[in-house]
Amino acid sequence: MDYWSSSLTVDDEFEKLVLRMNPPRVTVDNDSDRKATLIKVDSANKRGSLLEVVQVLTDMNLIIRRAYISSDGGWFMDVFHVIDQHGNKLSEDNVTERIQQSLGPRGRSFRSLKRSVGVQAAMEHTTIELTGRDRPGLLSEVFAVLTDLKCNVVAAEVWTHNSRMASVVYITDELNGSPIDDPDRLAKIKQLLLYVLKGDRDKRGANTAVSVGSTHTERRLHQMMYADRDYDTDDFSGSTNDPSKPLVTVENCDEKGYTVVNLRCPDRPKLLFDTVCTLTDMQYLVFHGTVIAEGGPEAYQEYYIRHMDGYPISSKQRGNG
Repeated sequence: MDYWSSSLTVDDEFEKLVLRMNPPRVTVDNDSDRKATLIKVDSANKRGSLLEVVQVLTDMNLIIRRAYISSDGGWFMDVFHVIDQHGNKLSEDNVTERIQQSLGPRGRSFRSLKRSVGVQAAMEHTTIELTGRDRPGLLSEVFAVLTDLKCNVVAAEVWTHNSRMASVVYITDELNGSPIDDPDRLAKIKQLLLYVLKGDRDKRGANTAVSVGSTHTERRLHQMMYADRDYDTDDFSGSTNDPSKPLVTVENCDEKGYTVVNLRCPDRPKLLFDTVCTLTDMQYLVFHGTVIAEGGPEAYQEYYIRHMDGYPISSKQRGNG
């Protein structure tokens, strides 16, 4: 093991020790705000803490009306004003346990998996990941191949953007309902699905790999689409008067060493989750943030960020070390 690998191991173990000594503290406050429940999260800071908390709130179908984020230094402190799908305060506090579990030393990490097509065996199903060029009838062809191979589709989620497609499909064996773990059968599934994805027009092609571990479906789809470079170069700087388009401004705060990102766009469910996922995939860390989405047509988000190397986005010092 070289010095760099040893350093990573020591840092990782130190982080686990800090988390054990300072377990996350989550409080649910139904008194301070007349219209929303306040969820306050205090924890030793580690990369991905903000994403993990937002992911839990999103999975519980909670609507985040306001959020105040601070993770500068060694501590992570957030306050979320949330309501349920019916616009009411929370009547149960199982959110406390779920957030504490996600931030604890055994919490699942969200490391990026750089694969275009992958198959993983899980306890109850096998997960297939697909990315490729979108076209009419593609999903039907994918399902037809799986049916011919005696696979039962348990569930699937598909995202499309800029003529690209990403999908996560959960399958089991048609005969006994168990996960598919035979290497030869998995190889055949991947090979045939690769033919379907490429078709006769996908010049970018697709790669195949057997993924390891498990991850959140929507989180994984974010990673897959970002790795596939599905994003475009549309102008979001405010040069258009179209209120339906996002307005994004980026500027450096030199005296504090941050890059400040301001976002104004039509509000929608899971907007905060999508924004935090995007910043994380782009290797940016959020140190401070404010989110306002009070039920009106627009949402406002402001983030003070740095790249993982510790510098603002356009700092001349980046990459010189």
